[in-house]
Amino acid sequence: MSATDALDSAGDECTFSGALTSVGGQDPIDELIADWRRERPDLDASVLGCFARMKLLSKNLAGAADQVLSHHGLNPGEFDVLATLRRSGPPCTLIPSQLSALLMMSRAGMTNRLDRLEASGLIERSLDPTDRRSFRVCLTAKGLAIVDAAITEHAELVNRVAAVLSPEQREHLDDALRALLDAFQ
Repeated sequence: MSATDALDSAGDECTFSGALTSVGGQDPIDELIADWRRERPDLDASVLGCFARMKLLSKNLAGAADQVLSHHGLNPGEFDVLATLRRSGPPCTLIPSQLSALLMMSRAGMTNRLDRLEASGLIERSLDPTDRRSFRVCLTAKGLAIVDAAITEHAELVNRVAAVLSPEQREHLDDALRALLDAFQ
């Protein structure tokens, strides 16, 4: 299957069998761009290539991140809760409505995640001393150790990937991606 076929037939799952490798400075997405330039010269195919690369990079990073999390016994949703608690700073405690808002999810979905994390001993729930109708969610020592190990391994992964870019290239990439995200808001 060619790169074009792989991208076109995969729909939302942009997949290639094997590694994405450059040959003579060309990669399989260059083939996609050439195909579109040939078939639809009226389109700016360079933009299609840029977005195909972002899509493939996102898929590859998500897969690698899932492996990191799996190594620590977590799925992405559980990690999101633990990481949100961790980045809130000591004592790494929030109320469920804060977690729901920060993670943009329903309270029912949050309750299910919290139940799983509590059963695993990664969080504790206790009554909120300032509002007895609510409770607080706090990382346990085990949860803190696991989220710190997972975020450290994840940071090492993305730093290895980004090492091919100079600091200036990273800054330009960050600015460009921010501009693209702003265009959707």
